[in-house]
Amino acid sequence: MSEANLKNVEHIVQARGDLAVEKIGLGMKRYGAADVLKWWMFFSTDVIGELTFGDSFRMLEQGKVNQYARDLQKIAVNVGVRVAFPRVVKLASYLPLPLFTAVYAATQRMRSYAEESIHRYERMVAAEPNNPKPTLFTKLFKAGEETMSRPELVADSQTYITAGSDTTAHSLTYLTWAVCRDETVKPRLVKELETLPEGYRDEDLKALPYLNQVVQETLRLYAAAPALLPREIPPGGCEVDGYWMPGGTEVQTQAYSMHRDPVVYPEPERFNPSRWESPSIEMKDAWMPFGGGARICIGLHLAQMELRIATAKFFRAFPHAKVSTLEGFNDGDMEQLVYFLMYPKGKRCLIQAS
Repeated sequence: MSEANLKNVEHIVQARGDLAVEKIGLGMKRYGAADVLKWWMFFSTDVIGELTFGDSFRMLEQGKVNQYARDLQKIAVNVGVRVAFPRVVKLASYLPLPLFTAVYAATQRMRSYAEESIHRYERMVAAEPNNPKPTLFTKLFKAGEETMSRPELVADSQTYITAGSDTTAHSLTYLTWAVCRDETVKPRLVKELETLPEGYRDEDLKALPYLNQVVQETLRLYAAAPALLPREIPPGGCEVDGYWMPGGTEVQTQAYSMHRDPVVYPEPERFNPSRWESPSIEMKDAWMPFGGGARICIGLHLAQMELRIATAKFFRAFPHAKVSTLEGFNDGDMEQLVYFLMYPKGKRCLIQAS
């Protein structure tokens, strides 16, 4: 997941990004607007599938919300329920408890998706044992042959799939929506993207200051995992912000309120990428969409690559895109619902070409 290693798989992100934008364009022509949340979900799911197991889930090609897609859409709620009621969810595997039974069943299906992906990768390796296709999962798979148990391998596989799909999709959705509704941000971003050379790469995108400010501001205001991140005080205790905490105490931080501190971020509810032109030390310290410390999200480089590439492709293809009002779509649909993960209330985001 390092930046250096991701250069070897960037072409996959680029190809999936091209297909996603093509599908969005077809939806705009056919229906007048496209649900970018759906297509960004398919995009991120296909990327993580191919990068991890060597083969895409083909969600973009199918273009349908199947059971797998529905389970991904419910991850935020299901994770929240599992965290809050772990014993009840386990009990629901024996007793019919409507909500909890559904969460348990979805959890089991997500596990089966992970197992199927591992089997698919194993078949791929068996077909070409001397020259297997390198993936982000390759080293983990080799570790499984030597030190990791099968359940651990499946658990890590499941984490790759779930953590690498809806989080990126929701961030991309909010970025698209926020830029399309702001006639000061959009023209500036489009103008900067017009300076890209033919056949541009992610390295070129990293060099665009305003694009990266847009991404950073999106991750501040619309962090995909803004809920609590618990940490345990080590034995012997320590001081935290002037307070003594005994060993074993659980402390928690969460990005939602830190990203809205008006002292650190003036007008915190305003989408203002320009605030990152000359960020203060306090702004940098309070920005934690990927968590912080030793347990920071290992997929942050991939997520940011996907955000940059997809944003560039979308706004180069649809420079005059705007938020649609078809089917009654409005800002209320984009209200943030936060369990452990965050997603838009209406579970859709309709955008039209102009």
